Amino acid sequence: MKFRREELKLKSLSNRTSKINSDLLAGEWQSDTPVGEFINALPDVLAVREMRKLARALVKAKKTGGARLLMYGGHVIKCGLGPLIARWIKDDIFTALATNGAGSIHDLEMALYGATSEDVQAGIKDGSFGMWKETSIHYGNALDRRQGIGRGIGLEIIEKGGNTLISPMATAVEHGCTVTVHPSLGSDIVHPPHYVDWSILGSEAEKDFTAFAEVVGSLANGVVLNVGSAVVMPEVFLKALSSVRNLGFPVENITTADFDMIKQYRSTFNVVRRPVNALGGQKVEVTGHHEIMLPLLDVFIRAEEKLI
Repeated sequence: MKFRREELKLKSLSNRTSKINSDLLAGEWQSDTPVGEFINALPDVLAVREMRKLARALVKAKKTGGARLLMYGGHVIKCGLGPLIARWIKDDIFTALATNGAGSIHDLEMALYGATSEDVQAGIKDGSFGMWKETSIHYGNALDRRQGIGRGIGLEIIEKGGNTLISPMATAVEHGCTVTVHPSLGSDIVHPPHYVDWSILGSEAEKDFTAFAEVVGSLANGVVLNVGSAVVMPEVFLKALSSVRNLGFPVENITTADFDMIKQYRSTFNVVRRPVNALGGQKVEVTGHHEIMLPLLDVFIRAEEKLI
């Protein structure tokens, strides 16, 4: 049998179902175009469509009283997004925050000292990496409050006169929002110094896991968004979700979302796909830099709420 191009069986475009049509194409905008019009002019494909789906889910859950959980890693705070998360709490976009140890440390340093994120490579050479007295003392003070790690840090920032406008954790405490921290023992710079007692750290982490599990147990018809936590929060979330289902919590029909700079195994499967495949709902996945994607998500949310 020979390959003959002239014998290929061709069909008419009139009978084809196409994925892209003129309704989805980019519109026009100028430098002075209002941001709401700019968002509406974006091509309704791929990440734009995912953004719109998540924004609609958040606004719907807000209107119907569904829980909205934001989980994030330390890099999100290092990228300058603490003020945005704080505004989301004040505007009731999210009803609960959860982060890893790094997220809490960067929050604490930024709010109290206006700076964070050291030169790790330089610090390794002389053994100074992570050896910061003030950070460890404040963290120890937060734990000694015995109100959970997240709430303790928020209170420490508030009572020490920190900048609450840029602190998601302090803002959460001020607005009565659940805020939890989930450390991995030995992985954070405050763990080696003696100012942090690991037995207290463990007991306070247990309180935060309990509070976090109660939020997860209320996620029916709600939204969970993971941003920038590749391992800790996806693993903690999956264990909490299984635990509340084990206890009979009616968690189902969740919008699960993940925003990260690259595709990660745990966040993709533990946060986005497995919960929806098991319990129903919808999935959202967006890949890109936090400092671009989260402000864009904010604009989509405001547009969905018709605030812009």
